[in-house]
Amino acid sequence: MKSEVYDRFKNYDKEHCWQYEIRQQNLFNDLKEVDLSPEHYKNLKINDFNFCYVDKENKEECQKIKEFIERHEWLGKLPNRPTHRFVARLKANGAIAGAIIMAIPNAFSHILGKENINKEKLISRGACISWSPKNLGSWLIMKSIKWMVKNTEFRVFSAYSDPEAKELGTVYQACNFIYLGQKSGTVKQYFDPKRPNAGWFSDREFRKRSKYKLYAQNLVINKDIWEKYFMNKWTPNWNFCSKELKKDLKEEEKKYRDSCLSRDLKSKHKYIYILGKSKKETKALKKLFYKLNPNVVDLDYPSERGK
Repeated sequence: MKSEVYDRFKNYDKEHCWQYEIRQQNLFNDLKEVDLSPEHYKNLKINDFNFCYVDKENKEECQKIKEFIERHEWLGKLPNRPTHRFVARLKANGAIAGAIIMAIPNAFSHILGKENINKEKLISRGACISWSPKNLGSWLIMKSIKWMVKNTEFRVFSAYSDPEAKELGTVYQACNFIYLGQKSGTVKQYFDPKRPNAGWFSDREFRKRSKYKLYAQNLVINKDIWEKYFMNKWTPNWNFCSKELKKDLKEEEKKYRDSCLSRDLKSKHKYIYILGKSKKETKALKKLFYKLNPNVVDLDYPSERGK
């Protein structure tokens, strides 16, 4: 059976963005679950919420965030390699009203030069509940970024908006992110009919550690031997693999890829935000950015949905 996410990606054709659509659809049940009246939620302000960082070791809270993202976010699933989680909670009852998940970038850029490649973090997932005030999303994003700058070495925060969801990146525009254009993201996605709850995924899925483990099992390689001798942390130790084994693994990868449905994608809009611990650091980093990337200076924000 095809998942709800499969049908969403295939059939969404509204003029407004999917995030607005789901807020409308979920409002009645969302209010009922937290016992909020329509009069109460319409008067909510930012100071009615607490900002919280959620440590990855807090499994119970991480599970709640996972469920929140699955219900309220376009992609409907967690990203690959999530690292940091943040939430906005209603002070009155502790209910989650918004969530941000940051992750290791899908592909590291040289936006600030090779020497700063490890200073980039991806704002990979984000959503707000239907009854949240309009500006909660931008508030949560900026609070998350400032927390990261204060507590980590990350200084560049990248984000994408998806034309498939009729997104323009309005929330990033409201936060004064720098717009890098619409040339980003994978051009094809895949769907495994045998794993409908996994939703659509990029071709990186075929090269994940878990998939190489599956390919090895299909080749009847003992799992303990595979883990001990043939695997690095994320990928196979290709130097240890024979030419025949490499060929067999790639054939298994192709078999799995061919068993999946596929669809072409529009390129995504990309934004970044640069922030240092001090005004001096911020100024220096932005100066370096504009020096290295003159082609994206003063690009206009997109304004036509679905383009």
